[in-house]
Amino acid sequence: MAFAKISQVAYYVPSQVVTNDDLSKMMDTSDEWIVSRTGIKARHISQSEDTSDLASQVAVKLLEKAQLDPLDIDFIIVATITPDSMMPSTAARVQAFIKAENAFSFDLTAACSGFVFALSTAEKLIASGRYQKGLVIGAEVLSKTIDWSDRSTAVLFGDGAGGVLLEKSSSEYFMAESLHSDGSRGESLTSGKHAISSPFSDGKNRDNYFLEMDGRTIFDFAIRDVSQSISKLIEDSHVAIDSIDYYLLHQANIRILDKIAKKIGADREKFLANMMQYGNTSAASIPILLAEYVEKGILKLNGGQTILMTGFGGGLTWGSLIVKI
Repeated sequence: MAFAKISQVAYYVPSQVVTNDDLSKMMDTSDEWIVSRTGIKARHISQSEDTSDLASQVAVKLLEKAQLDPLDIDFIIVATITPDSMMPSTAARVQAFIKAENAFSFDLTAACSGFVFALSTAEKLIASGRYQKGLVIGAEVLSKTIDWSDRSTAVLFGDGAGGVLLEKSSSEYFMAESLHSDGSRGESLTSGKHAISSPFSDGKNRDNYFLEMDGRTIFDFAIRDVSQSISKLIEDSHVAIDSIDYYLLHQANIRILDKIAKKIGADREKFLANMMQYGNTSAASIPILLAEYVEKGILKLNGGQTILMTGFGGGLTWGSLIVKI
């Protein structure tokens, strides 16, 4: 029987850092206002690198760390809501960049849950026994979707990419999962609307590429629905809550982490965070967090720790994985 394990992690962010003070010169906001409401102090913003550029750098790092030939990669999945283009896919651009000629590739769109959904999909591909190695990357250049005159969204988001190398294993590392969607609430968080436009259309629709969010609805959704799903997953999986070493939740708002920890009865110190320096990077937030804390030595890829990863956001989508690393 085949299993999958995370064998390498990596992340990459643009070099340009935009602080809250920088934003306060552009709009009616302040460092105190942003930090008190979100915990975010700065974010990385791309000057010219697109989503595939960030994702490709992650792929290069993963191959270098594993000392792998690109031809050994069987598939590449990129989770993103900010692709360079609808076609070719961002994953196809990554495949071309690293010359992984034997890999099939595709993008997965599930917003801030994207990496969790993609990792779940990749684990099934490996577990099928047909594939040995795959790259799973979350990558976003959200700065190209932001209305920079709207302080309710502009202060929240950043650009970046993170990912993992998933390999076939003889031991089980993926312990439990829970994935959800509710399209009936999808209009509370939207981006990239394309109007129906042709010589035969009625002309009533309009493009709206900017990200728009009902902040209160999304905040309440995260506290209520996401907390409930995490608690149920832990209960159904028969994994003792005390045996979970760390929680890696989507990095949207520090207050959401505080409230979810309290609602599920978990130790707040186990909830890792880095949105202070990166902001909300959507599908990239969990893999950046994972890779950064491996780099710090807090997380170790030796099979000795149990982590719970949770994504939540547009769709609406939310999902969790309990994984040994």
